Amino acid sequence: AGQSIIGILEVTESDFAKNLAREETEEENAQSEYEQITQENKISRTMKEQDVKYATQEYKALDKTIAELSSDRDSVSTELAAVMDYDAKIKERCIAKPETYEERARRRTEEIAGLKDALAILEDETAGGAFTQRGKHGRRGRHFLSLEPRG
Repeated sequence: AGQSIIGILEVTESDFAKNLAREETEEENAQSEYEQITQENKISRTMKEQDVKYATQEYKALDKTIAELSSDRDSVSTELAAVMDYDAKIKERCIAKPETYEERARRRTEEIAGLKDALAILEDETAGGAFTQRGKHGRRGRHFLSLEPRG
């Protein structure tokens, strides 16, 4: 009976040794897997932190560029408005505008009235001898504005 108890204890010890070896192997594998995942997580975290750093730098650079371009756009818009205003003023001065019939008739009437006044003045002065012409021998004769043929 002592022998059978010792046999049972040896079998039990052998089973415990196998189970212990298997558990230690599984524990080592799990520890190795944990360390590998931890290392991958560290690398991933470092990469993501770098991505955030670069994205932040890029967004700051883009914000600066946006501010500069907005300022440039405002300046160019102001300049364009001034140029367009100047262009409109130049066109207003340079482009001939058709006159209405009434304006042309009024202008022609004023011109005719002015010519009639000038003719009246010339006729008055001619009557007084202001525009008479003297020949070589000092004789008074024709007007220099007269329509009579020279002779």
